[in-house]
Amino acid sequence: MAFTTTSSAMAEDKNDFDYVVDRFADIEVLRYPVPDFDKLSLSQKMLVYHLTEAALAGRDILWDQNCRLNLELRDMLEKIYTGYQGDRNDPQFKAFEKYLKQVWFANGVHHHYSMDKFTPEFSRKWIMSQLVRMPDNQRPPHEPQLIKLIFDPTFMAKRVNQAEGEDLIRTSAVNMYEEGLTQKEIEDYYNARKDTTDLTPISYGLNTKKVKRNGQVCELPYKLGGLYSNAIERIIRELSLASIYAENPAQKAYIDKLIEFYRTGDLKTFDDYSILWAEETASQVDFINGFIESYGDPLGMTGSWESIVNFKNIPASQRTETISGNAQWFEDNSPVDPRFRKDKVKGVTAKVITAAILAGDAYPATPIGINLPNANWIRAAHGSKSVTLENITQAYDEASHGNGFNQEFVIDEPTSKLLDDYLFITDNLHTDLHECLGHASGRLLPGVDPDALKAHGSTLEEARADLFALYYLADPKLIELGLLDNPDAYKAEYYKYILNGLMTQLMRIEPGKDVEEAHMRNRKLISEWAYEHGKADNVIEYVKRDGKTYIRINDYRKLRALFGRLLGEIQRIKSEGDYEAGRNLVEKYAVKVDPAIHNEVLERYSHLDIAPYRGFVNPTYSIVRDADGAITDVTVTYGEEYIPQMLRYSRDYRTLK
Repeated sequence: MAFTTTSSAMAEDKNDFDYVVDRFADIEVLRYPVPDFDKLSLSQKMLVYHLTEAALAGRDILWDQNCRLNLELRDMLEKIYTGYQGDRNDPQFKAFEKYLKQVWFANGVHHHYSMDKFTPEFSRKWIMSQLVRMPDNQRPPHEPQLIKLIFDPTFMAKRVNQAEGEDLIRTSAVNMYEEGLTQKEIEDYYNARKDTTDLTPISYGLNTKKVKRNGQVCELPYKLGGLYSNAIERIIRELSLASIYAENPAQKAYIDKLIEFYRTGDLKTFDDYSILWAEETASQVDFINGFIESYGDPLGMTGSWESIVNFKNIPASQRTETISGNAQWFEDNSPVDPRFRKDKVKGVTAKVITAAILAGDAYPATPIGINLPNANWIRAAHGSKSVTLENITQAYDEASHGNGFNQEFVIDEPTSKLLDDYLFITDNLHTDLHECLGHASGRLLPGVDPDALKAHGSTLEEARADLFALYYLADPKLIELGLLDNPDAYKAEYYKYILNGLMTQLMRIEPGKDVEEAHMRNRKLISEWAYEHGKADNVIEYVKRDGKTYIRINDYRKLRALFGRLLGEIQRIKSEGDYEAGRNLVEKYAVKVDPAIHNEVLERYSHLDIAPYRGFVNPTYSIVRDADGAITDVTVTYGEEYIPQMLRYSRDYRTLK
């Protein structure tokens, strides 16, 4: 179904919004509304429009970063799909279609969470029969490698490998490092270049591919005239048009500075942009665009390309503004060593936003909260921006009604009612506290390398932010600030978090596999540590009933104290750059899976109609002109389905050949 937004009506009658778009493999694809877009001024709508075009223009960058064969594989698969002349209900074709949908969703051949390659359910013989029907000039130039990529499970087996004791560069398929480089070579290269006395270090390696030339490691920058130049040229063009519609001079300044960064690839310019962006808080429309989060790099340095365009949800932002306005109180009362607290919290701004477009590493799967910039020194000196994507969390919530999860996994009716009554608000508050204060809290001791925790840095940073949020969810300060109306409301988030960390998130793991994704490791680390260290007081227990395992929390106040203890230790690890202690925490609590619990979780989920992973299709924005060609409006529609959107993006936003 296709319809044009009447946003206020949609917000009032959200049950009429068609959230679910597609379901395949372990994935459910949803759509999200963009409420109140029609209330923006025409200039703001044009700003959003050009920012969304700049976002979509970078799609190919992420595909190529994820694996050097991804773009050619995508072209081959799409040609087979669109040119197929046989029975589309044939089991081989249906298996091929499922595989293509998975590749689209993951922006490549590796699962977006597990990092393992997808396993095709169609045969080599079938796909070869399709390829021989193509004209010779349309067949892929590296066809043998593509067939090997699809069918050989040992070839480029993992996109990002985090296995302890292995060379993480040689065993990862990401295209951020030239084949043949080793982890030691990369670590030695950057260790020789970092100045530990520099209090304002650049984000080394953020926007480069590491290669070897004449026997020496060097970097090829992502910039205009460098790697990804064609895509960056189009991004610059749309950002330049967006700059015309900037809401104020400060916003125009940071858009223009981002353009300068794309032109030069200079990381000092990126820091200048990040400062301007963090300090500009007056505009309603905002965005991120660039090489940002480093979870896609096995060493946690190179940023995967992503973009989110958004505008402020003014009424809902009262919640986050209350939190950010009290940032110093939270920092001063944090259960960490005072040596590791910030003496003065600078410029923490927080808001609830309405996502207008998701792109790159934020599409189709997306975060529900963001806190940027990532550079610790910029946060300390210039502040940070924190956002919660409430139209995304609302879409998740609406699509989850009646899915049977509580009945299957929650231990009793009172706990289930607590989740029904308070999980949505406490989940959002957890995101607010995680992004706004958790990531912005604490400080490194002088001379500590921001990358000292190496491959475990992302997991420990997410754990630090989660623990900060969990600890304060139970604080009476939230009642005092009017953010919660029940002193027991926090228990909903505590229960859901521990249940997820100990059990239910395992539905995303294949039997026999370890936990590898940073956010999943973080949740497991916290939950397993709290369970073990609370055993003496029976804080958390596993309960067997009718052959099923449940989680019971017996003492929520002691659980909060455990969260505080672990937060203190992880903040110490980060502040001191204690790699060994961090590695030990991750390897002991975050990686290995109990096979009995795992098998039980998988069996119980098999009876529920719940997809382990969810993502989104984007709305479509269109410029409206009058008879004289003058722009009169920008409209947003929601009718595009998953396959048509993916094929359209490949056609209209293909920038890398």
